[in-house]
Amino acid sequence: MIAKTKILNLLEKDGLAFSGLGNLFSFISNTYNLSMEEVQKDFNKLLAEGQIFEIKKGKYITIPSHGYVRGSFIGNSKGFGFVDVEGEENDIFIPANMTANAIDGDKVIIKILSKSDEGSDGQVAGIYKPVTYVAGVVTKINGVPFLEPDNNHIPFKFKLISGGLKYAENDRVVIKVIRNKAHLSGIVTEVLGKSDDIKACELAIIRDHQLYETFSGEVEAEVKKLPQKVLAKQKKGRVDLTDKVIFTIDGEDAKDLDDAISIERTDDGGYILGVHIADVGEYVKYDSALDGEAYNRGTSVYFPTSVLPMLPKELSNGICSLNEGVERLTLTCEMKVDKNGNVKSHKIYESVIKSVARLNYTNVYKVLVGDEADEKTQKVAQELKIMHELSLKIQEKNTKNGCLDFEIPEVQFVFDDKGMAVGFERRERNDAHRLIEDFMVLANQTVAKEFCDKDIPFVYRVHESPRKEKVYGVMDYLKGLNLKTPRVPEVITPEFYQQIIALTEGQSFTETVNKVILRSMQKAKYTNQCLGHFGLALKYYCHFTSPIRRYPDLTIHRIIKEMLKKKTLSPQRKEELIDFTFESGEQSSLTEKNADKAEREVDDLWKAYLMKPHVGENFEGVISSVTNFGVFVELDNTVEGLIKIEDLPDSGFLLFEKQLKLKGNKMTFAVGDRVEVKLVSSNVYTRKIDFTFERFL
Repeated sequence: MIAKTKILNLLEKDGLAFSGLGNLFSFISNTYNLSMEEVQKDFNKLLAEGQIFEIKKGKYITIPSHGYVRGSFIGNSKGFGFVDVEGEENDIFIPANMTANAIDGDKVIIKILSKSDEGSDGQVAGIYKPVTYVAGVVTKINGVPFLEPDNNHIPFKFKLISGGLKYAENDRVVIKVIRNKAHLSGIVTEVLGKSDDIKACELAIIRDHQLYETFSGEVEAEVKKLPQKVLAKQKKGRVDLTDKVIFTIDGEDAKDLDDAISIERTDDGGYILGVHIADVGEYVKYDSALDGEAYNRGTSVYFPTSVLPMLPKELSNGICSLNEGVERLTLTCEMKVDKNGNVKSHKIYESVIKSVARLNYTNVYKVLVGDEADEKTQKVAQELKIMHELSLKIQEKNTKNGCLDFEIPEVQFVFDDKGMAVGFERRERNDAHRLIEDFMVLANQTVAKEFCDKDIPFVYRVHESPRKEKVYGVMDYLKGLNLKTPRVPEVITPEFYQQIIALTEGQSFTETVNKVILRSMQKAKYTNQCLGHFGLALKYYCHFTSPIRRYPDLTIHRIIKEMLKKKTLSPQRKEELIDFTFESGEQSSLTEKNADKAEREVDDLWKAYLMKPHVGENFEGVISSVTNFGVFVELDNTVEGLIKIEDLPDSGFLLFEKQLKLKGNKMTFAVGDRVEVKLVSSNVYTRKIDFTFERFL
């Protein structure tokens, strides 16, 4: 870790040129009194991460510098591409003859060729993290087998070469990409099923995102050595909370239970709220095979029919999961909260708990509204009512502070016992869900504040304020709805966004406007800088509460445990943690983005599959976006599809981007308009749904 910092410092000015890596490693080793092994390991890691790059034989530079940047390659069916650079507003255009055979999803180093007000052009100089596997359907051209990629951002077919598994034409398969300078080919490594098999289509999406449900032999070997019950020696030095009324609240099908809660009233009308989080760091040690796998995965990924866990099930569903009636090791954030929902003091400590009940949202909500629930939930009804009381106070306080609450519908699928989707609906979010959300946010905020105030390297969940031009775009759109908009302040605050959201409350287009407002905001990310969370209107925020399924949570758990034991950090250790928290934040942001995209695509697949039998039927929905090629409509069941511009009952259309309107000679289609449409096609393979316009509602 120290070597990485020294190498970057050495290269960041003008780069270094050496004849042979051995000489370079020797120079760095002697200059900074580091072992050759450490220098070589960290140098190669920097190359693999795209943080340094060899611009010519023997000359290395840091990235970004000298007109080179790194990012993700976004392919196009016409051969050209774009590169998404972290922190840059606009993608960089890559002409077709300058892609260097990069394919969609590759992590690349690019050289900027030109910049203008209209954007930047560049060329791919290197691929530092190539896509390894691609899914698609086997086809034959003149008797020669090729893979037709499912990903339509890859503009060519891969010639299949021998050496892999047996396959047949029209099989949906996964290939390992073989890269040569002139062309790309592939070897079949997995046969998923026939091309029309819906489960094979789902698995193909998962594989295209380089996601797998299995773990390496090395990881499995480490797991087998872990105890599956809490040992007496592990409890030494921990606070014993096994006699406390502590329980979990999760979805009915959840198996990875990483948070439990407890509550007591205080004599002054306040509360002692306990948030007890699985102590995953006790089992997943830094730099182990398990840790390396968790770092690479970054997050668990949730699909309608399955979960791809960050950690093997022996941990995620077993020894780390806060299952009912068994002892579990935890990190507790115990907060003394006043009657207005403010944290007055807190303690963070290692603990051991025994959950008295594994509750679900459905039965908890019944208790909160006064209905009869199952016996297990009724036993803790008193605690639940106190929790609900505190939750409502926290919500009131948060709203006053400017916290934004977007009611954006999510889909929930219904499956039969064979794992086939039979329907879908809007996912319910009630006071039981909000209660858990409120308590987790409070714990996350409390932990973040302590470590930020102490200036200890940490990973924060950051959501920066929107860019001014995006805010003006929202204002233009709202004016198009004939709404009287407030003046845009010099500094964009959450309170200002609350004003905007309030403008459309109770309107038919409320959800659509919320989405427009949400799109104007920046993406949340992980970083080692404490920059606050705009959406939650918080100065301090981190993710502490889900270490079973999120690597940043595991990262900070280790730091918390280290500080509980050491109290102080040496300058060298602090430097190491600064480096690692930066890397962990970057990696976690990338894996989260990949997981989100995979989850959306699989959801879209099942939506297309379920809508196919309804072709020819009419539905009601709201125009969700407008483009120069048509309008998108979102149905009340969350399905989104396109009305092509040639199918609209008018002509001579002009797109008004700021007002989010498509104007024809006689008709205007605007985001938020409620319409009736007819479903004309639902393509499972492309996940595209097409409508025709029937009438305005």
